[in-house]
Amino acid sequence: MKALISLLLAAVLAGCAAMDPGKPGTVQIDAARLGLQQHEIDWPTDRWWTRYGDGQLDGLVDAALAGSPSMDAARARLDAANAAVRGARALRLPQADAGLNVTRQRFSENYIYPPPYGGSMLTDANLRLDVGLDLDLWGRNRARFAAAVSSREAARADLEMARNTLVSAVVQSYYKLQNALAQQAVLEDIAKQQQKVLDITRERVGAGLDTRIEVRQAESAVASARVQWSQAGNNAQLLRNQLAALLGEGPERGGHIEQVVLDGMPARVPAVLPLELLSRRPDLIAARERALAAASQISAAKAEFYPNVNLAAFAGFMSLGLDSLLQGGSKTYGVGPAVSLPIFHGGALNAQLGQRRADRDAAIADYNQTLLSALRETADAVASIQALEEQAKDQAESLQAISAAYQLAVDRYRSGLGNFIQVLLAQNEVQKQSILAADMRARAYELDAQLATALGGGYLHPAKH
Repeated sequence: MKALISLLLAAVLAGCAAMDPGKPGTVQIDAARLGLQQHEIDWPTDRWWTRYGDGQLDGLVDAALAGSPSMDAARARLDAANAAVRGARALRLPQADAGLNVTRQRFSENYIYPPPYGGSMLTDANLRLDVGLDLDLWGRNRARFAAAVSSREAARADLEMARNTLVSAVVQSYYKLQNALAQQAVLEDIAKQQQKVLDITRERVGAGLDTRIEVRQAESAVASARVQWSQAGNNAQLLRNQLAALLGEGPERGGHIEQVVLDGMPARVPAVLPLELLSRRPDLIAARERALAAASQISAAKAEFYPNVNLAAFAGFMSLGLDSLLQGGSKTYGVGPAVSLPIFHGGALNAQLGQRRADRDAAIADYNQTLLSALRETADAVASIQALEEQAKDQAESLQAISAAYQLAVDRYRSGLGNFIQVLLAQNEVQKQSILAADMRARAYELDAQLATALGGGYLHPAKH
């Protein structure tokens, strides 16, 4: 008997459809080759923006997370992935179905039914419980379940990526708005200074020390500053509207955002920023999980080439006539295997396997590209922060020097020792340096937000369940 069973199994396997070995697949990039290192670090946290100590910003971020349609969409995709996991898990468990069929019919006299059934109107009743179990000998259902779990983890990471993207957009838009408001304040101060210079020029004209040419130049400088002030105000309004949209509210919400004074740069990031922090990036985790899901789908596609063995059992009652349906003599039951063997499908199984292999290669390529992009974004943010720190020191010295030079030029002009050209040149440089100072302070916070986002925003991948 054992020899017969072994021979039968060998014959069954030999009759399976031939599997195409395929070509070598895409290789995943080795992170160690890119310089990723292991270091313990606790930055950024999942609420990294709170280290700025700005309660107004904290409230805006919380409101955006609570009311964003993009977050709702990502949550819906995660719910769908969780449902797919439950569906894949159910395939690995026994399936049971109960049914009751009651049919009133006339039985043929010229068929298999002997008298007195043939030619009679009787009720055919069938009460039955069917139980089935896919033995999953080749791991097809296990592979599909693993693919569903990986897809769920990818959807979970996508939700976190949507959160990080939204938070980053809110923080950076907020500091762009603060920059616009700061520039508007700077231009307002400059316009006042230029108005004072205009008043001095008019006094000098009255004293016969200057001409109408200098007056016109001073008036032009005042008008130009007012135009720039208006442009900065318009830019601020557009950013208010953008922030309101990110919060999922109407434009009027942006009007309630107040200006804050950015006296300095944000707190310095840790001196050592190990690139292994990139393993916390949700988009990188999602790409890796999708590659794992694609690999599991290949295993499931390979299992389709082997015999499918199901174990089926049933028990119930069958009778002609409802009055005898539940009697002991109406009992029926049975058990046995059901085997299906793929032999010839016109290349459909190999085509399906080829598609799964292509999906895996595409997923690995996407992971590789995401990894390289993450490295570049992090390196760019770090380099920009380091450069800005040096530039801010030099710019502060430049602003201090030109402000002193401007005041000296104004004093000399007022006393008749200098000319208007000296004042105008110093005035233009003060305006440029003042705007640059405001821009650098806001830019420092934007870069800090970019780096925190590039490093995953403090996301820690939860363990699979």
